[in-house]
Amino acid sequence: MNAIDMARTAYGAAAATPVGTARSTEFKALAQISHRLREAIKRGKSDYPGLVAALHDNRRIWTLFASSVAQGDNALPPKLRARLLYLSEFTRHTTQKVLRGEDDGAVLIEINAAVLRGLANGEGA
Repeated sequence: MNAIDMARTAYGAAAATPVGTARSTEFKALAQISHRLREAIKRGKSDYPGLVAALHDNRRIWTLFASSVAQGDNALPPKLRARLLYLSEFTRHTTQKVLRGEDDGAVLIEINAAVLRGLANGEGA
């Protein structure tokens, strides 16, 4: 087998695999973060570093969502964009409350689940 054949073998499958849509990428990322967050909230104070890491990742994805919907060329309807911006701010505020022990974080899981349902159903497309 020569170098070209080896390259085809090594990279052929990857090149043939579709990358996916932005919606599917958002869905996968949010689903993974939601799962980690749900498990971290269940463990609670017994794994505080894990909870902090999961909350941080959840806040990061919501910051990305907010940044995306704030762009002038975002194709989502204005009302949906406004709701997502609000949810991003609510998530930031609630995350602080969870870190201070003033909230259990269940609402963060509910918000993520609602957004996942919307992404799965194609809402806002």
